[in-house]
Amino acid sequence: MGKRVLVALGGNAILQVGQKGTFQEQMENVGLTAKKVVRMLQQGLEIVVTHGNGPQVGAILIQNELAGAKVPPMPMDVCGGESQGFIGYMLCQSLHNEMVRAGLDGHDPVCVVTQVEVDPADPAFARPTKPVGPFYGAEQAKARQAATGEHWIEDAGRGWRRVVPSPDPKRIIEAEAVVRLVEAGYVVIASGGGGIPVTRLEDGRLQGVEAVIDKDLAGERLAWEVGADIFLILTDIPHAVLNFRTPEERPLGRVTVEELGRYQEEGHFRTGSMDPKVTAALRFVRDGGERAVIARLDDALDALAGRAGTQVVRS
Repeated sequence: MGKRVLVALGGNAILQVGQKGTFQEQMENVGLTAKKVVRMLQQGLEIVVTHGNGPQVGAILIQNELAGAKVPPMPMDVCGGESQGFIGYMLCQSLHNEMVRAGLDGHDPVCVVTQVEVDPADPAFARPTKPVGPFYGAEQAKARQAATGEHWIEDAGRGWRRVVPSPDPKRIIEAEAVVRLVEAGYVVIASGGGGIPVTRLEDGRLQGVEAVIDKDLAGERLAWEVGADIFLILTDIPHAVLNFRTPEERPLGRVTVEELGRYQEEGHFRTGSMDPKVTAALRFVRDGGERAVIARLDDALDALAGRAGTQVVRS
């Protein structure tokens, strides 16, 4: 087989800006994405796919809130698992159908609902920062915080919103299973939405925690653990850029880890947007990966060939 590629799909691969989020809309978007993945398979590449889940898990949390008087609401880790399942279903079906159209055999898609281990001593647990779920008024949010111990903040004038920790991913629990499936020829979808965050107890047992792991950082951890050669981060912009939205804005093409690390230290990349993608790309190449790429979904094939996107290399 050829090189092994970890493809990290951004939210635009599943839901476009301005769409309502109907199942049909999402299936159509995923279908277009599946065409690109199948083209990669036709080039002889081994593919592992991960994806975002922000709008989808947000919708599940809203459904939890609205139905809470009749159906017991589920915790964050369970909601993450639910979103992995239904996005995985869409990807598996779309990939299968596109493989049938392309006459491509021997690459059945499979979704692995994935747990990601985090450190219970991670400083993120003392400083929750990730907004989740619906907006509330100040009085209702403060009452909820007093009753449950949850953390709530005022969010940019739009209302009050719950925030949860965003710890660093340490280990993909199902990594060995993913590797075996890839070696057997499957296209594996794993670690969706950053994976289900879990901590390990002293006796070795796992338990879910109320948190959200950054999907790009979890994608890098998955890429490293499955031995990927290339880490391809697909988003809705064509490059990482310097001096974003200024007259001096400059796209980054081929860049070394030393150069990119310096640009990050200088503050060129926005927290919660491009910065985690840059961090993930730097980690992957520094840990021994051949190349990390940040590119637009539409440019995926050219980006893999080195002709588009930001190409992060060792030297």
